Amino acid sequence: MALLSINELPENILLEVFTYVPARQLVLDCRPVCSHWRDLIDLMTLWKRKSLREGLINEDYDEPVSDWKIFYFLCILRRNLLRNPCAEEGMRSWKIDRNGGNHWKVESFPGGHGQGFPDSKVKKYFVTSYDLCLKSQMVDLKAEGYWEELMDTIRPDIVVKDWFAARADCGCTYSIRVQLVSANYIALASFEPPPVTIEQWSDAQWREVSHTFSDYPPGVRHILFQHGGKDTQYWAGWYGPRVTNSSIIISPKTTRNPAASTTQPETMQEHEQGQGQGQGQNQERERERPWLGNAYFNNLFSRLRSCRPL
Repeated sequence: MALLSINELPENILLEVFTYVPARQLVLDCRPVCSHWRDLIDLMTLWKRKSLREGLINEDYDEPVSDWKIFYFLCILRRNLLRNPCAEEGMRSWKIDRNGGNHWKVESFPGGHGQGFPDSKVKKYFVTSYDLCLKSQMVDLKAEGYWEELMDTIRPDIVVKDWFAARADCGCTYSIRVQLVSANYIALASFEPPPVTIEQWSDAQWREVSHTFSDYPPGVRHILFQHGGKDTQYWAGWYGPRVTNSSIIISPKTTRNPAASTTQPETMQEHEQGQGQGQGQNQERERERPWLGNAYFNNLFSRLRSCRPL
């Protein structure tokens, strides 16, 4: 009995087999085997199936996705880019920009005249003093796996969040500044709302502030995150705003604004659509983009060795 070639399997079956192959092997090892495998691995259908199988989406997911391959790899990369966001390692990874009053300090929940955090997994927070305290981190996007072409062409959403609270017995002022920065450290986009002042004898509840950067200019290579504040009573000790659980997360963008400014680059490179027939069905195919070649994925996977496995 003659052995059958794997390529004689129906296209739909071969696609299903590929959904079980780890992404690294799929792109770097399987894709170069032959033109048939290359074309199948470039199908949007495959990456949507992998996203579904690996729990990145569920059956009810109905948001429009312009490129499932990009969506998949952005989901794989997705994580908090800020280090030590919940003070578990003291002040490690944070640059102290201002250390006024009695300086920054780390305390455990709930703290004096404080409230517990909405997420019970968060055990600690940073607290400021009677004179201005500011701390920051500068995130290097390339070092985190976000290559220049990805940030300039796809421009995924950059979601920033922070949590802050006051003591019930003392008022405080909280501030936050986040900037998207070029390779030359020029600010290309900024989120800097007016400082928030909480009066004395507040409920001491934790408040969340969030902002999403979308359709930002090309050239973003770093993200500066800075926050802090001081108390309003000028009391010795640590009576200023408390902060914790800060995050910067880069996420796939599912929709685009059709009326984007003409000074912005195209939000997605136009891709060719071909038709391939397999078991009576037409499949949408995408042209390989240069920045999704083997060099890109080799670098990407090397960055991810210490992160979520592929």
